[in-house]
Amino acid sequence: MSENNSDEKPQRTQASSDQHALVDRQFGATASAYLTSSVHAMGADLDELAALASAHRPSEVLDLGCGAGHLSFALARGGAGHIVAYDLSERMLGVVAAESQIRGYANIETRAGSAERLPFPDAAFDWVVTRFSAHHWLDLRAALAEAARVLKQHGRLIVIDVIAPEAPLLDTVLQTIEFLRDQSHVRNYRVSEWQAMFATAGFDAAMVRGWKLALEFDSWVRRIATPPERVLALKAVFAALPSEARDYLQIDRELGFAIECRRFETRKNR
Repeated sequence: MSENNSDEKPQRTQASSDQHALVDRQFGATASAYLTSSVHAMGADLDELAALASAHRPSEVLDLGCGAGHLSFALARGGAGHIVAYDLSERMLGVVAAESQIRGYANIETRAGSAERLPFPDAAFDWVVTRFSAHHWLDLRAALAEAARVLKQHGRLIVIDVIAPEAPLLDTVLQTIEFLRDQSHVRNYRVSEWQAMFATAGFDAAMVRGWKLALEFDSWVRRIATPPERVLALKAVFAALPSEARDYLQIDRELGFAIECRRFETRKNR
């Protein structure tokens, strides 16, 4: 697939360079943990996407922020054609390439880069998909505009991510624990924010399906190698939460809790 050869390249700010380096460093060091993580490797959402791929057989798919490749593997299992597994972390992409070979998925190609600037021509893909990645992107609006650019007319965008509650208190609590656990976290967005950003980027109002994702505290912090001082800070925050937040997160005695996830499905409308 050819690259976009436009001579007009936007300036990368120091903030974006630092954030991208942080994401690359953090997830590169933990790539293997994400390949074997049951939270990421399993789920009804993966089976649903495999079934959707089987029904529609998209010929060109971009897995944006592919991580350890679980969504790419599900789409390949479902019969999608050429899949580009795209991520900021070269080491994560190495894991994807090796696992693709083990599974016999010769149709998965890996490419490195940021979500905010895609090295692909206009109208290159039938689908753009992303799973548990968007909350790390420095500029989600720019990434959605790029997704719209590289999609064919009426192409399909599917986003799966943790979402923030609409209530300000609960939103603040979620962002706090996410950032303490993972310093590369940018933001979990509310459903209302997602729908507004879809409209701005040129997408239809999204169909939305939601579920709760249960997390075990120790494996949650171990997977991303949260430093000990941040683990202690997290435990202090959990202990001090108001009852509304404790109820929302469904915190148990071992600090296990549950967060809300949504699958958004929309189409490019211009």
